[in-house]
Amino acid sequence: MGHMDVGAAAGGTVAGEPLAGPGEAERFLAAHPDLEAIEFLITDSNGVLRGKWAPATALKKAFKDGVNFPFSLYGLDVWGREVMETGLHVTTGDRDGYCRAVPGTLRPVPWADRPTAQAILTMHTEHGEAYIGDPRNALARVVGRLAAAGYTACCAIELEFYLLDPKAPPMTNGMPAPVYRATAGPVPQNMYAMSDLSEFSGLFSEIWSHGRAQGLPLDTMVSEAAPGQFEINLKHRPDALAAADDAVMLKRLVCEVARRHGLKATFMAKPFMEVAGNGLHVHVSLLDRHGHNVFADPVTGEKRLGHCVAGLLDTMQAATLLFVPTWNGYRRLQPGSYAPTTASWGYNNRSVGVRIPAGPDEARRLEHRIAGADANPYLVLAGVLAGVLDGLERELTPPPPVVTNAYEEPVPPLPDAMDDAITLFERSDFIRRTFGLEYRSLLAHLKRAEVKAFESEITPLERLTYL
Repeated sequence: MGHMDVGAAAGGTVAGEPLAGPGEAERFLAAHPDLEAIEFLITDSNGVLRGKWAPATALKKAFKDGVNFPFSLYGLDVWGREVMETGLHVTTGDRDGYCRAVPGTLRPVPWADRPTAQAILTMHTEHGEAYIGDPRNALARVVGRLAAAGYTACCAIELEFYLLDPKAPPMTNGMPAPVYRATAGPVPQNMYAMSDLSEFSGLFSEIWSHGRAQGLPLDTMVSEAAPGQFEINLKHRPDALAAADDAVMLKRLVCEVARRHGLKATFMAKPFMEVAGNGLHVHVSLLDRHGHNVFADPVTGEKRLGHCVAGLLDTMQAATLLFVPTWNGYRRLQPGSYAPTTASWGYNNRSVGVRIPAGPDEARRLEHRIAGADANPYLVLAGVLAGVLDGLERELTPPPPVVTNAYEEPVPPLPDAMDDAITLFERSDFIRRTFGLEYRSLLAHLKRAEVKAFESEITPLERLTYL
């Protein structure tokens, strides 16, 4: 729910390590001669970070030939179990691919106990082709299509999370309690409360300093809409892949710093039913070949913005599984919760799915508000940018903007259950054109396994009620 700095819409410099280029590994090793270990990071379709620790000597190989990982890594459900229907496991020999380090993602790990670096990897086949099952490769294909059409997406991501205290008495349902100051009376909401930031100033100062050491374009930090909930915003980047990389690294940073402070950070979409859920909001503007914001053009800007909005609305139901990929995420989509429940848009309106924030014309952008914080940033951006491109290519016209409460307007609803979202996803021609038949089937199988697991579970409330 936080506001983005409108001055950041054109991107900006990033502190920390030098930008990517030939010899990146060699330069890093020369600058960090005491380096002992490298953490190789891969984001699977569920947004779960997987990978391995390796000695520093493996760094050059990761940038040149790649590090071996099985393709079946992308056929695991959210619990890390093999989903045989994907066809990526023993039935096909559980083959290896080659994961190469992404230029520009080699960063120090300031919280590590020994000199350590980390790098994001992407999967390639034995023939050197980008593997279709890797979510980052899916985003790269959409970015390539935008570039061919003459556009560069300038993106920023906002992430909400809760800080939980494992040492405090748990809540009645066994859930760890969120951190907040003990007060008399009702549970405080404390939106934008400076006192909450001050109470955890050591933790947030560490996030800030470690983030700068890793070259993350950190922007604002705020106390959010519920006790123990916070939000960190990243600055706009004229590189959608880098923006998604930033989000992956920021989530890891927050979790690791919280752990070192004896707390737990959770990006779970809806950890508490009675208060706000955690969102991942995406801000997007489009730059032309000269680097100008096309939405700010006094002649064609509003029309092209309308095409993009219309494309997002037209593809939103089919793409909801990308934005809300977990069973729990659909609990976040509640009327009145500031989590959108409809394929709607409006100006300066936080009840809609696509919001045009207030601000000067040169910073005109759209804000996509549907994704939960537990979503995979690569798939979220791929879905958003593919919807934008679809609207531009088809020159779609949006419906009138919602000017009041979108929860009460007669606009198309989003799927409110995971099973429905999967059905819309796997029947969508838009998803097929964006991700290909193979990946559409892969993700649908992974998510159906998740649904089956939850539908097979008897909840504590059922036992309490019926036993």
